[in-house]
Amino acid sequence: MSQVLQALNPAQATRVGQAFRLLQADKATEALDLARAVVTEAPNAPDARHVLALCLAATGAESLADEAFRRTLALAPGHPMVTGNYAKFLHKRGLAALKRRESAGAVAALARAVELRPDAASTWQALGSARRAADDLEGAETAFRRSVTLAPGNGAGWVNLGVVLRLLGRPAEALPCLEAARKAGLSGPELVNAEAGVRVDLGEFEAALSGARRLVRDYPLYAAGQVMLVHLLWEHGAALAPDEHPFAAIRAAVTAHPENQPLQLAYVGLLLETQQSEEALERLRVLRGQEDHPLLVALEANAHEMQGRSNEAGILFAQAHRSLGSSDPSFLNAYTRHLLKAGKWDAAAARATEATRINPDDQEAWGYLGTAWRLLDDPRELWLCDYERLIDLVEVPPPHGFSSHAEFMPCLEATLDPLHKARREPIHQSLRGGSQTPGKLFGRPDPVIRATQAALLQAIEGRLASAELSADPEHPFLRRLARSVRFAGSWSVKLWSSGRHVNHIHTEGWMSSAFYVSLPPAVREKADPDDTAGYIQFGQPPVELGLDLPPRRVIRPRVGYLALFPSYMWHGTVPFEDEAPRITVAFDMTPLD
Repeated sequence: MSQVLQALNPAQATRVGQAFRLLQADKATEALDLARAVVTEAPNAPDARHVLALCLAATGAESLADEAFRRTLALAPGHPMVTGNYAKFLHKRGLAALKRRESAGAVAALARAVELRPDAASTWQALGSARRAADDLEGAETAFRRSVTLAPGNGAGWVNLGVVLRLLGRPAEALPCLEAARKAGLSGPELVNAEAGVRVDLGEFEAALSGARRLVRDYPLYAAGQVMLVHLLWEHGAALAPDEHPFAAIRAAVTAHPENQPLQLAYVGLLLETQQSEEALERLRVLRGQEDHPLLVALEANAHEMQGRSNEAGILFAQAHRSLGSSDPSFLNAYTRHLLKAGKWDAAAARATEATRINPDDQEAWGYLGTAWRLLDDPRELWLCDYERLIDLVEVPPPHGFSSHAEFMPCLEATLDPLHKARREPIHQSLRGGSQTPGKLFGRPDPVIRATQAALLQAIEGRLASAELSADPEHPFLRRLARSVRFAGSWSVKLWSSGRHVNHIHTEGWMSSAFYVSLPPAVREKADPDDTAGYIQFGQPPVELGLDLPPRRVIRPRVGYLALFPSYMWHGTVPFEDEAPRITVAFDMTPLD
């Protein structure tokens, strides 16, 4: 039943006008009192409802404002002023939610805003950012494309589109976007850094290195550029610049600019990632002398831990916990590592539990909590990990166009092998003695990779639908059980003789994987049934924790098969000796209904 519209009488119209003027004078509370009074008298008057919505928005009553705007549009569908103001309100609401990292709320608000104002380029750009934060890269691409179509001169929009295309594994499409940003007048280190990163993903390492060198020359205080140069030289310097030390440029910059804290912290992070803890301690002592921030205390605790100074580390961790323990899961994970290594298993379980309460999807925290429970002989370890039920090795059928594994797997290996150009493993990865492909593997236009992705998705969806897995609202893995997945990251690993993955978890996933493309004879052909060289093992925490716990389960890999497991589960590989490499495709997944 349609509502009967009401017209305002002269006195009511005067008060609505007064409310508007009070709003313009930043007296929203007084305006709200007037608007509520008029709406009480004339509840079906669109003008009264509209000013009420504006007043509620101005006073921060977002839910009530949203309801008021909706009721106004129900009375006056398509009213241009109301539609425009509602769209602006939703835009601001979406940006605020995005700032609070409430990606679902941001997407909902901004999606409604672009429905109301489909010609608003800035709102499409904000929607793209919200969708990217929600890991919806395909949706982000659509939104950013609409934004640059409406405002082709917006350089930031082109950069955003280029970054998303790179994250989707399509770096060749990202380059023209970055060039469009430059033509639109955008400049600065961020653009040069983005271009160098795209060159890395394209395998154009000389061009990437040239861009990174130019970046640190022109912008020596830009920490992200310094870090990129270190990573490039670390992985490819032996071939491209054998006489250039990876840390030379950043070391010179931090020495010349001791006051630049972001640069100093980036350098300390690299030192810790490469186990150079003594120099990291020296830098941290200087930084703490300038500003004794709890994060610096935590970093110094980590450095002491690396050097085996457990007592000093424990004092610093306890000090930092008073400031960071209620809000920072990454700090709590570091503190938990220390407590596990120090033999304080009850305290380790308590800190890990704190981290899971702050972020119930923190994979690292669940990994440490499972280890603490195991050390405490707590049955919840097997509830959490359930090594027999939650780990599976499934056969992946040959993709469309291939008649058998014998035809498909050599073709995939030949496709992947040229992508392995690095001379050593990336910094701060589980890989030892091997190479990893740059960027995202899935999304590349290569037909063999596309076919592989489709076949893997089919196998994964079959596993998710199996009777072995059932939803459990209390379980960190099973409560998120879905019918399908979104690929959060994808890459290929090539292990050389003596190569391995040290025991680790995957922080960016919900479920993780290893698809076996090629296995050397030392892994495929076993005369000794107890020989596990090249196998994948689960449940053994990192060796640096000093816990001396054996694996809970060891699986023999098979070419054409896919290992699937929760991302929080410790896993690694047993080293092997063979001239032939061990090649896998790996990827992290998040749930997708």
